[in-house]
Amino acid sequence: MRERLFTPGPTQIPERVQVAMSNPLVHHRGSEFKKIFKEVIENLKYFFQTDGDVITLTASGTGAMEACVVNILSKNDRVLTVSGGKFGERWGQLCQTYGANVHIMEVPWGQAVDPSDIKSHLQKNPETAAVFLTHSETSTGVAADIKSIAEVVRNHSDTLLVVDAITSAGVLPFKMQEWGIDVAITGSQKGLMCPPGLAAVALNDRAWQKIKASDIPKFYFDLLKERKAQENMTSAWTPGITLFMGLREALKMIREEGLETLWQGYELLAHATREAVKAVGLELFAQSPSNSLTAVTLPESIDGVKFKRHLREKYGITVAGGQAALKGKIIRIAHMGYYDTLDMVLMISALELGLADFGWEFKHGEGVFTIQNIFMQNQK
Repeated sequence: MRERLFTPGPTQIPERVQVAMSNPLVHHRGSEFKKIFKEVIENLKYFFQTDGDVITLTASGTGAMEACVVNILSKNDRVLTVSGGKFGERWGQLCQTYGANVHIMEVPWGQAVDPSDIKSHLQKNPETAAVFLTHSETSTGVAADIKSIAEVVRNHSDTLLVVDAITSAGVLPFKMQEWGIDVAITGSQKGLMCPPGLAAVALNDRAWQKIKASDIPKFYFDLLKERKAQENMTSAWTPGITLFMGLREALKMIREEGLETLWQGYELLAHATREAVKAVGLELFAQSPSNSLTAVTLPESIDGVKFKRHLREKYGITVAGGQAALKGKIIRIAHMGYYDTLDMVLMISALELGLADFGWEFKHGEGVFTIQNIFMQNQK
């Protein structure tokens, strides 16, 4: 039985990327790697939609988050973090770990933060050094209105906006420079369609000024060291060379397709999947859903842990489950990465088969009909 991956990280990888990663290894201080490195950096600027610096790290997305905290902040800085899911919570935990004076804005899981709440907080706390938040909350399937939030934060000139764009960059419309986002991060295993292990941090000049004044100790994640090394088209420390080879190929594919086309394609996959889920009588968990993934609320009669295992063992379909309080209550289906319309039709077909196995009553085939119909209408 063929295994099929529908998790929101790691996502499916194109064959072109896998082939590129199988090429002979090169030395990371040699001329060949410098060519790869230069191409990756230039295309990452396109990916983030910025003319500013993009720093690569051989680390997970959490490594990029930590790098932001230790480089941007100084001891006892006042910061605002938005916690509406597992990864929003992580911003607060990281800032607290490094001694920041943290105000955590709690948002009910499944809902998006209201930009007016951030505006109100900044008006009352003008000394806030930075706002840390997540654009696409992977644990809940919620997308924040990052464009409006950026506008709010820009009106407080001394406050930086730091965005976890790990599951949004390349998938949702994201225009870092145009919207005035100061720092954005992503990981290789999401919209970049590569294996886990690389992260990228995009920064503007306002962020670099803050970094130069930071008094928090750092070593491996020292972004000033990385920027200096990058002037010579290499990294400060040994990079994930094969991952860079794959990333170069993935970014070529993204440039060939075009970001606007990709954004529209993911929107279609997500919309069709959400409608198919509703057609079989299930509910969406996110009130403001992200196009990166669909979080599906399971009926109380179905144990989500067992259902997820059943999909994998009987049908070869791997989806993600819920985290923390949502464990066993939702499943999460990815759209970002190397997916197309037939992938989503197959996913809904497997979902129907699994639901029938668990005794859920619905009109069989309704989900598949719905998703096929949406795709056919789009072709017209």
